[in-house]
Amino acid sequence: MAARKAKPAVPSVASGNVIRVAFWIGVALAFGVWVAVARGATAAAEYYAAYLLELSLSVDNIFVFVIVFSELHIPAESQRRVLAWGVTGALVFRAVMIIAGIVLIQRFDWIMYPFGALILFAAWRMLFAEERERRVVAGACEVCSTWIARVVRVSPVLDRHKFWRRDGGRLVATPLFVALAVIETTDIVFALDSVPAVLAITRNPLIVYSSNVLAMFGLRSLYFVVSDALDRLQYLRHGLAAVLVFTGAKMIGSEWVHVSPGVSVGIIGLVLSVTIAVSMWPRRIRTTVPRPRP
Repeated sequence: MAARKAKPAVPSVASGNVIRVAFWIGVALAFGVWVAVARGATAAAEYYAAYLLELSLSVDNIFVFVIVFSELHIPAESQRRVLAWGVTGALVFRAVMIIAGIVLIQRFDWIMYPFGALILFAAWRMLFAEERERRVVAGACEVCSTWIARVVRVSPVLDRHKFWRRDGGRLVATPLFVALAVIETTDIVFALDSVPAVLAITRNPLIVYSSNVLAMFGLRSLYFVVSDALDRLQYLRHGLAAVLVFTGAKMIGSEWVHVSPGVSVGIIGLVLSVTIAVSMWPRRIRTTVPRPRP
């Protein structure tokens, strides 16, 4: 099933969504202050670098959310519920993968090289395989529907915000449940990129997981703020790919070259800032060109 070009209806960027995004960013910054007081400046720099990395990579999740909601025709008013449960499940999967990643690195030093290669592959995928990613996600929607249908009946009809509904006395899954299953599945795939990437910054379990948690908490509101702007941020994926190249190279070369957490924060922040500025610059030029006089 080919990915549709039409975007799903997304609520307008209400002030409530912006306030929620600002709130979670504020909580994340405040937590970094606590890390600085309790663990020192180096740990705080590691935390801020990890959080900035996770927050930037979560934007790639938003690309997927847009495709999933479009393929399954999920209305805007139901998307928040799907994302709320999706983020909750993702936190559990991330915890398991973070613990597994730290244990593997501690037991096998050579695992850093496959992890680094995986991050570099993610950068290539983000830069050159966007259309293929759309097809894969669209196919995942169809596959999840088929798998779920083997266990329970899948109804094409939505029932307000319910994942399940009764149809003639039988319990059937709604498209919301299928959307949730796809989002959870794709998050596991994304975690294969993001968890090794953040482990390239630090191996402290508290910092790794807290940066993931706080980035994911803000993701739901960030979706409603950013999704409408994705078309304007045309170079964002290039910036994210550059960040992944940096973290992948950092992990592979960590035995020979040490990059301090402070430098990591600066590089990631600079790349993202330049990417956003360049993406918005042509639009700004077009909107400031004066209209010709009659």
